[in-house]
Amino acid sequence: MIFAVCGGDGRLVRLAGLLLADGHAVRAWALEDAPLAEGVRLCESAAECCAGADCAALPMPLLDSSGFLNAPYSAKKRCLTELAEALGPGTRVFAGGANAAARAEFSRPPRDYAASEAFRALNSLATAEGAIAVLLRESEETLCGKRAVITGAGRITRALAPRLAALGLRVTVASRSPARRAWYAALGFGTADTASLSGALVGAEIVVNTAPGLVLGAARLVELPAGAIVLDLASAPGGVDFDAARAFGIHALTAPGLPGKCAPLTAAKALRDAIYSGLEDEKL
Repeated sequence: MIFAVCGGDGRLVRLAGLLLADGHAVRAWALEDAPLAEGVRLCESAAECCAGADCAALPMPLLDSSGFLNAPYSAKKRCLTELAEALGPGTRVFAGGANAAARAEFSRPPRDYAASEAFRALNSLATAEGAIAVLLRESEETLCGKRAVITGAGRITRALAPRLAALGLRVTVASRSPARRAWYAALGFGTADTASLSGALVGAEIVVNTAPGLVLGAARLVELPAGAIVLDLASAPGGVDFDAARAFGIHALTAPGLPGKCAPLTAAKALRDAIYSGLEDEKL
């Protein structure tokens, strides 16, 4: 098969090498500054890259914060329309985090990598380990013994909460869902309702947000002690009022794309498996 790998971070760079090692022909575009594997053909245009391609692997997330193709290994701003127009009608397209407007650019809407539950699990694991690496880097003390609150109770929290607890942190999980709170309570974690966090954040030295929407506004951040670390893992625009955090002396930061930064090869393998699974599904 001919694969077109267009833009993306370390995950797609490693993916190109994996596809090549599997015996496929691989072309790349918007990756001119990336350490591509020998044998991957770097193209100057989207049209050259996508011509006759059987499958196109696009970034996760698809777009950057400015609305252009997510292409950190390219010095140029790449327009999604250029890429969408270069793709042939028979090319199977995979991408991640594409909103409705972006999907509408394509004659054949991209299949989401995250449609695969196996991909979601590995991606959550890589994100959890990456989050711990960030917390260790940003803290001047050991994490053991600290009180941590995780807002949101999805897949990332499922991977992160037990790993933080294993490091000796006292972990509280905040969720709007009574059922999820009950499960985390049954596993021995503290729990709180995200809709009424008042009091739950008092004394917390670490807060990790995984929930979309503004969860940690000024009224909640004021409960944290000065010097607390707040790590926002939610997709842009995130769930933290960073201006309020700075005003309160809280160390707040965001860490997008952790799998691509902390475990790019593992993340690339998950992308490859998701693509192969999706291609097999289309044959059925």
